[in-house]
Amino acid sequence: KLRSRVLSALTIQQVAEPYIRGRAIRYLEEKRVVIFAAGTGNPFFTTDTAAALRGMEMNVDVVLKATKVDGVYTDDPKTHPDAMRFQKISFDEAIVKQLKVMDATALTLCRDQKLPICVFSIFKPGALKRVVVGGDEGTLVHS
Repeated sequence: KLRSRVLSALTIQQVAEPYIRGRAIRYLEEKRVVIFAAGTGNPFFTTDTAAALRGMEMNVDVVLKATKVDGVYTDDPKTHPDAMRFQKISFDEAIVKQLKVMDATALTLCRDQKLPICVFSIFKPGALKRVVVGGDEGTLVHS
């Protein structure tokens, strides 16, 4: 049985505790799964930026970006079937090539903090497990 806590940047008392960094760290130290809700709680910031920010605040090893596609590609694989998936790519290359990894703010935050991002498909059965155990899944964006 996994114990978990939901912490929200916005007040949603019926379903989540307010986000307090120290409390989140304590829950992680207690081996609980911590789910962050409601982004940063500020307008103009995407959920990508919230994930990067919370990752930095929690001193995580990697940000996991579960999305519709199974990694970062040379082009949109939905409209360009010949697009090639990167197994690994540097932050700078992703930024220069304007690849759709995350929004620019989140990508730059992760680059500046040397916080890798693993991009993988949430719809691919077993993908999350393979990512967590270090299997060959998705794309690793790194320094």
